[in-house]
Amino acid sequence: MHLATLPASRAAESPDGASLRDDAVALSNADMLARVEQAAAALHARGIRPGSVIALALPNRAELIIALFAAWRLGAAVTPINPVLGPAEAAYQVADAGAVLVVAEDGERDLGVPNMVIAELESADADVPPMGEYSTDDLALLIYTSGTTGSPKGVMLTHANLDAMTASFVEWFELDANDHSLLVLPLFHANGIVLGTLSPLRAGGRVSITGRFSRDRFFSDVERLRPTYFSAVPAIYALLASLPDDVQPDTSSLRFAVCGAAPMPAESIERFERRFGVTIVEGYGLSETTCASTINPLRGVRKPGTVGLPLPGQQLAVVGDDGETLPQGEVGEVVIAGPVVMAGYLGKPEETARTIVDGWLRTGDLGRFDEDGYLQIVDRIKDMIIRGGENLYPKEIENALYAHDEVQEAAVVGAPDPVLGEIPVAFVSLRPGATVSIEELGAHARSILAGFKCPATITILDELPKNPVGKIDKPTLRRGLVAGA
Repeated sequence: MHLATLPASRAAESPDGASLRDDAVALSNADMLARVEQAAAALHARGIRPGSVIALALPNRAELIIALFAAWRLGAAVTPINPVLGPAEAAYQVADAGAVLVVAEDGERDLGVPNMVIAELESADADVPPMGEYSTDDLALLIYTSGTTGSPKGVMLTHANLDAMTASFVEWFELDANDHSLLVLPLFHANGIVLGTLSPLRAGGRVSITGRFSRDRFFSDVERLRPTYFSAVPAIYALLASLPDDVQPDTSSLRFAVCGAAPMPAESIERFERRFGVTIVEGYGLSETTCASTINPLRGVRKPGTVGLPLPGQQLAVVGDDGETLPQGEVGEVVIAGPVVMAGYLGKPEETARTIVDGWLRTGDLGRFDEDGYLQIVDRIKDMIIRGGENLYPKEIENALYAHDEVQEAAVVGAPDPVLGEIPVAFVSLRPGATVSIEELGAHARSILAGFKCPATITILDELPKNPVGKIDKPTLRRGLVAGA
């Protein structure tokens, strides 16, 4: 399936059915098709043609999805930009992607190419261009990595990638016309676009966009809009869990919630489920595999603390340094194959060749399969701490800290040590009203971990730094350690 055809097929099947809404508009399928056609005419009048790339520097709102489908209708590709990026960072992405136009809320930012304000998407006098000849090999999205190991890279995702990923989600979650996604994740990354938007639309369902996430608004939206699922990151679940105890929302419309982007401790999952009555299924994936590769099942055994089973159509293995598959239970690098694997990194053939080897994408993540085939992510290879020759996995230490009821978030990184090379140090934030001391947290860790794994220091922060996706920003914590040293 080429995703450009989705608005027209939905409008033909159910013109009055609900499709897309945000805080300003509520669109039927027919409304959405009309808006997409109007936006396609506006983009075409600005010279957008098959093979063009446009940049969308927009916050979460309906116009972003409309512009996405409009570009695809013209055979163009889209690179979504985090709207809070600084001018230099945003201009880098525009230039690297080869974008010829930036769609933004206003025309004030100069990113090196012409701007189109969103009002123009609804004001074109030009004729609507006809549907073109589409290939699923067409480039659909350029999703930029966070750039923690260098300049951000453009992940090339084709319509074939999106077709495979959305079909997999529809099958795994049994999505149908009754499903309603509450979108809280940013639309400049794959999860918000693919799982939060395209998958429910493909299944005949609908999407409600809530704008920037707000802890105090979230459950009011759930009660008002009655979604059937949402996807979020551990930081969002931690914020929701910090709501006052007297907040007891009606969550009965929710069939499930998805947690991705970073591992979520089993204790945190269980606490959230027990308090709010919402089933969380934890998953694992990368932009380079279009969104997700494993998720805990809705039916059958869910194993909190694992990231579940391989999704339909994907193959996963755990390999050693020699590239050979390791037996069950042994830790190695997770590799992934299947139709969701990206076409490559834009303009970086050598990095693509290092990442995709014989059809298998090397993730850089350490993991192991248990006896039932569930994947457990142990850590990032680059995050592993080598203390006097011993390999330490920060996630194991973090899980021990999360086991304390008063810890809200935890991050462990390696600090330079003149004798041991590296030692683990921990940063934590506490739940509201917590009174636990650093000494008590240290004793708690020692009650669970071997002595050599315990953090050498524990620092309590009001909040741990986050990157734009909502993951805890370990590079910032490491830089602070180096500067302090």
